Amino acid sequence: MLQARSLLALAGIRHGFFTRAGGVSQGIYATLNGGIGSHDAPENVDENRGRMAAALGVAPERLLSAYQIHSPDVVTVERPWTHEARPRVDAMVTRVPGLALGVSTADCGPLLFADRQAGVIGAAHAGWRGALAGVIEATVAAMENLGARRTRMVVALGPMIRQPNYEVGPELVARFRAEDAGNDRYFVPSARAGHALFDLAGYIAARLKRSGIVHVEDLGFCTYAEPDRFFSYRRATRLAEPDYGRHINAIALAD
Repeated sequence: MLQARSLLALAGIRHGFFTRAGGVSQGIYATLNGGIGSHDAPENVDENRGRMAAALGVAPERLLSAYQIHSPDVVTVERPWTHEARPRVDAMVTRVPGLALGVSTADCGPLLFADRQAGVIGAAHAGWRGALAGVIEATVAAMENLGARRTRMVVALGPMIRQPNYEVGPELVARFRAEDAGNDRYFVPSARAGHALFDLAGYIAARLKRSGIVHVEDLGFCTYAEPDRFFSYRRATRLAEPDYGRHINAIALAD
């Protein structure tokens, strides 16, 4: 797994941005697929998630992830849930030790949040839809409701698709421009007429800054560009593969 120096410096905080290495899945899911919603063998996904939980120092049933819907919705976590009962949200926050909050990604942006002094953590899944809709601001607000302060929050951005590989159509550019004309700076022309390359990481970082978050670390990895290390929805689509693996990106308060 990959880790952020800024989060490693916080006592009592455990975290990891898991890559595709170190699991038991085969084929297109090789090897550490954590996607409950994938068509991988459930027993393989369970074993993979168990390995991730162990790396985070929690029991397998305490590594939690949601049914993600590209929304701005956040849940405050107080106890574990089953896979079948997972909420339909894209971010989670908690102040309960021993619970690992995990978001699933395969090109979208994973964000891990921590206010060590308040003992509050969060995790958010931010694709372009969620970021534009306000999932980042909603996560910050939910953490503040638990006693955190945005000026103390440390946020790490994990592997996601990066601008050189993220081509989008004119309708998405128009949607961002309609929200704020200044959003033009996150797009550069691509080789295809009318299309552009989108800087998702830059857009996420700007939303964090606008929210008053000053401690931000971006690991800088591109999921699309490194097939041996990362799963990628876009790459799987380009290769006409029937499905794709999912990463888990998680954070926990030590017991």
